[in-house]
Amino acid sequence: MAISDQATALVQAGVPIVRLAAGEPDFDTPEVIAEAGRKAIQEGFTRYTPNAGTMELRSAIVHKLQEENGLTYKTDEILVSNGAKQCITQAVLSVCSPGDEVIIPAPYWVSYPEMARLADAKPVVVQTSLTDDFLLTPDALSAVLTEKSRLLILCSPSNPTGSVYSQQMLDAIAKIVAKHPRLLVLSDEIYEHIIYSPAKHTSFAALPGMWERTLTVNGFSKAFAMTGWRLGYLAAPKRFVTACNKVQSQLTSGASSISQKAGVAAMGLGFAGGEAVAKMVEAFQERRDFMVRRLKSLKGVKLSVPQGAFYLFPDFSAYYGSEAQGFGTILDSESLCKFFLEKAQVALVPGDAFGEPRCVRISYAASMESLKTAMDSIEQSLTLINIE
Repeated sequence: MAISDQATALVQAGVPIVRLAAGEPDFDTPEVIAEAGRKAIQEGFTRYTPNAGTMELRSAIVHKLQEENGLTYKTDEILVSNGAKQCITQAVLSVCSPGDEVIIPAPYWVSYPEMARLADAKPVVVQTSLTDDFLLTPDALSAVLTEKSRLLILCSPSNPTGSVYSQQMLDAIAKIVAKHPRLLVLSDEIYEHIIYSPAKHTSFAALPGMWERTLTVNGFSKAFAMTGWRLGYLAAPKRFVTACNKVQSQLTSGASSISQKAGVAAMGLGFAGGEAVAKMVEAFQERRDFMVRRLKSLKGVKLSVPQGAFYLFPDFSAYYGSEAQGFGTILDSESLCKFFLEKAQVALVPGDAFGEPRCVRISYAASMESLKTAMDSIEQSLTLINIE
């Protein structure tokens, strides 16, 4: 937030800042989806819906999960919420008791540990390494599991790393989960469709014996460029959905009726979002390839090539402890991001926020022109820092 505030102040002062900190697509919502929203307003579909979501949308989600993920659910095993973030929060609140442990691989999405704390549960952060593409290994998972372990949170494709778990890796994790009867898995699949060949998405609930143990969260924000529509969903065994539904009924009630009509239209675009989503993914991949080439050319920078989402998570720690001309000492990822903001006019996110202080998160949800400008500026600014 400090970096964001500083970037905003610079923009207001007339400094042209390239913002690569956004966690949302830079594309407009596909027109057919937007039209469905406008039509809902024009036709007066503007009242409360059932708390769990309209039957129309839940039925569409059931169909999607069967066709795309090989998962079989009934409509009463689906809960539509105001964004996937609400789904995750309600799931953690519903299944965790005070003192329970929530296993969170790092780097992690910034909200996971705080969601655990909201439930009076204990976040247990498990460090991963760049050499393992920031993926949780079975041995690392086994080492932290205790009788208090209640929930394992997996995010694939990952925010902030873009890493994707292969089915082989998930199978190995599932075997460990199976040995711990009380352990559940929350599978955050919000970036499911933003994935680059040859990587493939596997839903954890589709693995043998894992349907009963898995709460799957997905939504419309990322793949369909619908971040502002606030629409996500949970798919899980009925007892979990019933509990989450109760929590939602006291917090917000149902999601926007207008957004739900738009969600139905999104589901109607075809397998994996059809051509509209494929075009966005193609653009993301072109940008990823460009950014990977440029980052790999920088001295001292280490990088795991992302297989999905629209983030890069390079390790800039070789620059820590060095003096930057006209700035001072680069102490950590936060001071490095302040340096880039001041000297390169580029806004990035410090890795500390994601549990990995050696890295920074770069979003390539920006035009190619902006990315080229940003990388030219970053490369030029690094000449001000002398590293061994």
